[in-house]
Amino acid sequence: MSSLEHEEPTNATGVGQKNERTEKGKVPTELYSAPAVRTPSVQQLSLTAAKLNLQLDEEELQQFRDVMKGTLESYQRVDQLVEPLPPVKWPRTPGWRPQPDENPHNAWYWRTEITGAPSGKLQGKPVAIKDNVAVAGVPMMDGSRVLEGYIPEYDATIITRILDAGGVIRGKAVCEDMCKSPSSFTAATGPVVNAHMDGRSSGGSSSGSAALLALGEVDLAIGGDQGGSIRIPAAWSGVVGLKPTYGLVPYTGCVSVETTLDHVGPMARTVQDIAVMLEVLSGYDGGLDPRQAPNVSGQNYSSQLTGDVSGIRVGLLKEGFGLVTSEADVDDMVREAAHKLTSAGAVVEEVSVPMHRDGCHLWNAIAIEGTLETMIKGHGLGVGWKGFYPTSMLEALARGFKSRANDTSHTLKQLMLFGQYMRETYGGRYYAKGQNLSRALTHAYNNALQKYDVLVLPTVPFKATKIPNQDVSIKEFCQTGFSVVANTCPFNLTGHPALSINAGFSQGLPVGMMIVGRHFDDVTVLRVAHAYERIRDSRS
Repeated sequence: MSSLEHEEPTNATGVGQKNERTEKGKVPTELYSAPAVRTPSVQQLSLTAAKLNLQLDEEELQQFRDVMKGTLESYQRVDQLVEPLPPVKWPRTPGWRPQPDENPHNAWYWRTEITGAPSGKLQGKPVAIKDNVAVAGVPMMDGSRVLEGYIPEYDATIITRILDAGGVIRGKAVCEDMCKSPSSFTAATGPVVNAHMDGRSSGGSSSGSAALLALGEVDLAIGGDQGGSIRIPAAWSGVVGLKPTYGLVPYTGCVSVETTLDHVGPMARTVQDIAVMLEVLSGYDGGLDPRQAPNVSGQNYSSQLTGDVSGIRVGLLKEGFGLVTSEADVDDMVREAAHKLTSAGAVVEEVSVPMHRDGCHLWNAIAIEGTLETMIKGHGLGVGWKGFYPTSMLEALARGFKSRANDTSHTLKQLMLFGQYMRETYGGRYYAKGQNLSRALTHAYNNALQKYDVLVLPTVPFKATKIPNQDVSIKEFCQTGFSVVANTCPFNLTGHPALSINAGFSQGLPVGMMIVGRHFDDVTVLRVAHAYERIRDSRS
């Protein structure tokens, strides 16, 4: 008998019992257990074969089915194993859905009161979290009926970091339907109204985050940005929003739209608060986020905000002005704001990057097909990367897109239809070419940033638009998006840090100025923004 074998015990009747190790609570393996994965029928395989352009008869399908039975054992075993999850360190209650009288701008999706460490860089600061970021035990909708009812069992990494730093999470802010609109009227919970003018958009897709900051209900907020979704609402709501360098802040635990475009970052009313929050959020996540390099780290950004930008060279990006949709007052206000930096020691000149005008076209090719494969067919995750896969969210999105796809916004339906058409007809050629060309765009910006420390341009070429009425046509509903992201989305392709700050007001509406810097030189972007903020506020 080997050392791994043992004699079976004998019961009172003298019959040997198989010892499934009679540990308390362990279920004997011979009892029936429903299979996690079922063997497909021949009919199911026939339908699958047709989709794959395979011509197989019933006998062949039966043989393939028999082979699959052995492979399915691996899937059954994977289902039995317990997967590791990010930690949930701080206790909380589920919170509550706010009543209309406590949510007049419709910016809150869910209210909470989650406290973390008693001290830290964010001690006592109220924070709103965009509703595409997982907070354990708190409902998460991502602005869409597709995910309605989902409650994650894990915290996104940035949630743990906020709570570790003493922040207080006051709730989940409304975001647009699956984060696929730069306006604020596609969320399943209704439109988010601009804090400065009723009937106007607050910008999206981090619509609720920006509105809550502008209303003074929180000091800090988290936004996500795949095409401008931090910077656009910051511009239209008159607050500050930073899309950090790609990979500086871990995306772990957030719903992915397109892995190469995904960014998450801080929003606030002041540059100082943005800098402190970036200190808390940034840094490597131990390999859970494939967007991060192992050596990525943050720094003490806030200590470097002196208001002095002597010697800093500012390039006014020529191609960011004078677009077909540009409003003259927006262009003029941003140019004037940039030139005020000369009083703090900066040099301001015009610079040309002709390929900037193509950035939006490249982004469309990548964002439409990439979103289809990652968020819709890939259920918010996609495949082919190392890191943390939130399987419960994947399952919820898989069920949701099967049962409630028709309840999504016109914007998302347009993306699904067109993306599927392009994939079926052209096989991903334009997605691939767009990714290749995005390297050339990155090189073009980097060339300009060799001479200039930052580039400056309007965040959005025009002021906040009106929220449409109920009877708006599908065409009108969908048409505004492209022009809104014209200046913002190119920097999602290239990953450069980009911040929007309020440059002033025109006709009662805020105008945003965008400041773009070199990769991982987020601190210079913050320094320039802070210098401008001091000049602006000293003269107001």
